[in-house]
Amino acid sequence: MTRPVPRPTVLEIDAYVPGKSAAPGAGRVFKLSANETPLGPSPAAVQALRDMAHEIAIYPEGSSRVLREAIGAHYALDPARIIMGAGSDNILELLALAYIGPGEEGLYSQYGFLEYKIVTLAAGGVPVVAPEKHFTADVDALLERVTEKTKIVFLANPNNPTGSYLPASEVARLAENLPPQVLLVLDAAYAEYVVRPDYEAGIALVDKHENVVMTRTFSKIYGLAGLRLGWAYGPRHVIDALNRIRSPFNISTAASAAGVAAVQDVAHIQAAVAHNEKWLPWLTREVRGLGLEVLPSVANFIAIRFPDRPGRSAAEADRFLTSRGLVLRGVGSYGMADFLRLTIGVEEANQRVVAALGDFMAETKAAANG
Repeated sequence: MTRPVPRPTVLEIDAYVPGKSAAPGAGRVFKLSANETPLGPSPAAVQALRDMAHEIAIYPEGSSRVLREAIGAHYALDPARIIMGAGSDNILELLALAYIGPGEEGLYSQYGFLEYKIVTLAAGGVPVVAPEKHFTADVDALLERVTEKTKIVFLANPNNPTGSYLPASEVARLAENLPPQVLLVLDAAYAEYVVRPDYEAGIALVDKHENVVMTRTFSKIYGLAGLRLGWAYGPRHVIDALNRIRSPFNISTAASAAGVAAVQDVAHIQAAVAHNEKWLPWLTREVRGLGLEVLPSVANFIAIRFPDRPGRSAAEADRFLTSRGLVLRGVGSYGMADFLRLTIGVEEANQRVVAALGDFMAETKAAANG
């Protein structure tokens, strides 16, 4: 060898590519590609950042104690069983590093978050994919693919990019039928948006089982994506293992201060839920009315399917919408090349995207008839 060579599984990783955020040549741009909240962060969180600016020369408190206590108070959880990460994807990395060894398996569903494959390979493991039914995770398919090499089962609930979810009874069935040495990771990044009575983010299952962990994020409804802040709630032995390998100061003082203020601003979160409850069904109904398929969603985005024929493909729709300053997310990397994912935006953005999609469909229909 003439130079250092990374482990083979590292070179198998396709680096995660975020959705685009610009629309060159367009006037006003609406970024609807990253599932960011249209309401922005809590004003209290913004003020907390201003108030702590003079502290940036000092190292953070290493355990994020104040933030863990704030989360614990909000959700009635033991702060000692909470760990903070630089985004929930950082916690996914820690989980894979702690529990997946070379040749061991990380299992996830067909359209699950791309990070599950990345962290499994990064740990030297083998990604295993279970097929879905109607773009929804299938508990039986997951259980059928559990082997003696399976170390983690990752389940995004709700799932990105499909917007689908499993009811609490199905997630409980999955947990109850996994071998006790297999860790079930419930990725509940969009939990705050779900208002279905049969949904549970995972707290109850963590309290019931020694092999279940729930991860959450401040990047979505809390509007702190730029600060990179996430957390997990799990059994004490899991949290202990993760604390042994996380970076000593993995959460900045700024992120902690904003996180405390954000989690305590209940009114801001309620406003975000109300906004989503208004515009999620409206967008679903209006886009379907244009003759396009929309997957049922309980999150703050919808997946729109375009016909696989010239003039009406998702790629062509993406170019058309971008030219009008409407930036959506292509999801071909998930095996969904005929879909675009649309984040619920502010009222103007939502109305503009429906109007633009109407123009796109009308123009392509006229071209086909011409």
